[in-house]
Amino acid sequence: MKSIQTDRIVIVGAGLGAIYAALRLAPRPVVMISPENLGEGASSAWAQGGVAAAMDTADSAQSHAADTVKAGDGTVDPTVADLVTEEAREHILHLTALGTPFDRNAGGGYVMSREAAHSYARVVRVKGDQAGAEIMAALIERVKETPSIQVLEGTMAVDLEVSDGRVTGVAVQSANELRSAPVMLRGSAVLLAGGGSGGLYAVTTNPPRIRGQVIGLAARAGAVISDAEFVQFHPTAMDVGEDPAPLATEALRGEGAILTNKDGERFMQALHPDAELAPRDIVARAIFAQSQAGLRPMLDTRDALGEAITSQYPAVADACARNAIDPATQPIPVAAAAHYHMGGIATDTHGRASLSNLWVCGEAASTGLHGANRLASNGLLEALVFARICADGIATVVPETTAERIRVSFEDGGTPPDPDAVAELRHTMTGCVGVVRDANGLKSALRKIADLEAANQTSVSFLNMTATATLITASALKREESRGAHCRSDFPDTLAGDGKRSRLTLRDALAIRSQICKEAS
Repeated sequence: MKSIQTDRIVIVGAGLGAIYAALRLAPRPVVMISPENLGEGASSAWAQGGVAAAMDTADSAQSHAADTVKAGDGTVDPTVADLVTEEAREHILHLTALGTPFDRNAGGGYVMSREAAHSYARVVRVKGDQAGAEIMAALIERVKETPSIQVLEGTMAVDLEVSDGRVTGVAVQSANELRSAPVMLRGSAVLLAGGGSGGLYAVTTNPPRIRGQVIGLAARAGAVISDAEFVQFHPTAMDVGEDPAPLATEALRGEGAILTNKDGERFMQALHPDAELAPRDIVARAIFAQSQAGLRPMLDTRDALGEAITSQYPAVADACARNAIDPATQPIPVAAAAHYHMGGIATDTHGRASLSNLWVCGEAASTGLHGANRLASNGLLEALVFARICADGIATVVPETTAERIRVSFEDGGTPPDPDAVAELRHTMTGCVGVVRDANGLKSALRKIADLEAANQTSVSFLNMTATATLITASALKREESRGAHCRSDFPDTLAGDGKRSRLTLRDALAIRSQICKEAS
C-alpha cells in the first residue's frame, strides 16, 4: 500500500463537527477527508430543526440538561448533559459571529421553536427548516478563507492503522463508483467526524453515503463501541417513495401540526399527554403501528400553517412540490425512518476514543449525551461542543507548525460495495432491526449479515457497513428490555432503575453472531 507522511491532523468527515474542529485548530494544518464536494452529502447540511440552546432569559441550561436526561430514559451521562447544555449559548453566539443568519424577531431576539420533549421553546432555527444548510454554508466560507485547512474531496476513509493501541494512519481511497487501491495517510493525530448509521436502513432520512462506515472502520481497528442498539427513528419522514426519505421537521408539530391517519383520526392524544410533541420514540412507534395496521399516517399542517408553510419551511415545501402534494390543502403521508444513531465510538469527556491518538465527535461518537433517545436538536449542539473539545485536546499534543499540501494519486485496485448486497443489508436492518424488534428477527438479521459479509470480503467499505450492522444487532439482542428508542416486543418492559450503557467491541459482537449462526446450523 502506498503511504503519505504529513504533519497535518487528519479529520475524517466534512460535516459540522469536522469543519468546526478544523476552524478551531487553525493555524495548525489539517486535512479533511470528504467523500463529496465540501458541503454536500453530510447529514449536518440536511438538519432541519436547528440547534437546541437556552437563549431565552426565562430558560436555563439546567432545564435543558434536565430535559436531555429525561428524554434519554435512564442512560444519559448527567455530567455530559451539563457540559453540553452549559456551552450551548456560547456556540450560538459564535455561529452568529461567523455569519449564520439565525431567524430573529422584531426586537432582534432569536426566534425559538419548541420540539418534542423540550419543556421550553429553545431550538434556534434558520429560515424555518434551513438550519443545517445555512450553518454549513457560513462555516464553509470560513474554511475557504483559512489556509491551514486542506480538503481532499472525492476521498473516503476505509481503514485505520493501529500500532500498539495507537492510531498511526488512515487508509483512504477514491470515493467514485469504481473506488481505487487504498493509500495510507499518516498524520499527527486523527479525528473521526464522519457521520452515523441511518443509511444502513432501507427507510432513512440520511444522505446516501451515511451507512455506518466510520463507526465500522473504528470497530474493525479495535475501538470500543457504546449504545449501538439505540437507533432513533424520526416519526415524520415523508412517505413518498424517495430514497432517502425527505424529512418533515419536528418544528411543524411545534407549530401545531397534528398527526392523523388516512381516515382523519388523531391517534397521539390517547397515547401521551404531550400528544404530537411526545418523545420521538413514542411518536415513532405510534406512526409505525398505524402503518402496520394499514392506516397510513399523515402529518396535517393545514390549520397550523396553511400557505405559510411555503415560505416558513422551504425544504418541506419543495419535497411536497416534487411529489404533487399541496400541504396547504392536503395532509402529508409520513413514515418512521432511521434518522440518528445515539450509539457510536465510545469517547470520554475529552472526546478521546479507547484507541490512543484517536478523537471522535459528531454522530459517529457515543459521548453519553443522548442515552437511549436523543432529545430533538441536540445532535448539532453535541457536534459543536465536542468538535471544540476534540480540537482543544488535539492542540495540547500537536504543536503549531506548517505543512505542505498533500497530493494523493489513486491507482486502480479497489472494490466498490455490490449495490445488491447493500440493498439486501438495508432491507434486513429495516425488517429485523427496526422500530420494533424481537429475538427471532435479530437472530435472523445476524445470520443474514454474516452471509452477506462472507460473500463480499473484497470490499472494505462494505465490511465497515456489516461491522456496524453487526454491532447494532448484537447489542439489540443483548438488551432484553425496552428502553427509549430500543423496543423489544418480546421484552416490552423497562428494567427497574437507571439503565446501563452498553459497551461492545467488534470481537464481542462477532462472538455473539457466530454463536447464533452455529445454533442455526
